[in-house]
Amino acid sequence: MLAIGALSCMAALACGAQLAAQQFRPADPSSIEVEEVRRIISVLASDDMRGRRAATADAERAAAFLAHEFEAAGLEPLEGLQGYFQSFSARISEEPLVNVVGMIPGRRSDEFVLFSAHYDHIGIRPAVDGDSIANGANDNASGTTAVVTLARYFAQRGRPERTLLFVAFTAEESGGYGSRYFSTQLDPDQVVAMFNIEMIGKPAVEGANTAWLTGFERSSFGEILQEAVAGTEYSFYPDPYAAQNLFYRSDNATLARLGVPAHSISTTPIDVDRDYHQVSDHVETLDMAHMTNTIRAIALGAESIIAGDATPTRVDPASVN
Repeated sequence: MLAIGALSCMAALACGAQLAAQQFRPADPSSIEVEEVRRIISVLASDDMRGRRAATADAERAAAFLAHEFEAAGLEPLEGLQGYFQSFSARISEEPLVNVVGMIPGRRSDEFVLFSAHYDHIGIRPAVDGDSIANGANDNASGTTAVVTLARYFAQRGRPERTLLFVAFTAEESGGYGSRYFSTQLDPDQVVAMFNIEMIGKPAVEGANTAWLTGFERSSFGEILQEAVAGTEYSFYPDPYAAQNLFYRSDNATLARLGVPAHSISTTPIDVDRDYHQVSDHVETLDMAHMTNTIRAIALGAESIIAGDATPTRVDPASVN
């Protein structure tokens, strides 16, 4: 297993020393700007990315863009990796698949708060009105954009108490291979919480500034987020689509099976979303102000966990199929 609290190069060590001298500055989610959110998602969901299907050159371009964003944010790579790429093999391809991983070292080097999303989508589909590219703006360029934006936000605030990991998973659409591999590379008992972000580009049926969590009842994670945003315009609540088994339909399930308080955060009314897995899933269908507010809410909701003031109860692995 990787010693993921260690740094991979002398430059990263120097950066870590600078962070160590900094106090973690006060929270200011309003500094997360809609223009930056729009910039990132517009690249990820562009026609040039051709739907980011795993194990294709299109996914490789998306991974390269994300690695550049992680570097620009000042994230540090993990020991043993070539930069920010975590390469591995899976049965869906003879070529290596790639997760994109970075971190902000905290004062507690063996306690991790994980922010994740899958960056792959379904690629080229049968044409509809001349359009054959499933751009995957909401699914899941929106969640991946949140991970990048949160990485920038927290990196600008100095050294946190707990170590922060930022991961863009590949091959979620093909069977969750990216999160499966990632879960074998660390001690799951050291992962305090997993914020898996999935499809946040459209407002929830409960209204603006609201988001729901899958598996809410499986740990105290959701209650901690609710308390963190109490008195603000934001709110978190349990998944309203229990019949769809969404807890098992994203990368959080892999870590939850290992006991991690791992939950997906979403806003999209998936039961009536006509763009889900369609070539019509374009940036133009998304609400950028809503998406930005959701990222701000996640940043604020994570505050007490990152500071070490709150620790979610563990998921019972026996309860996860």
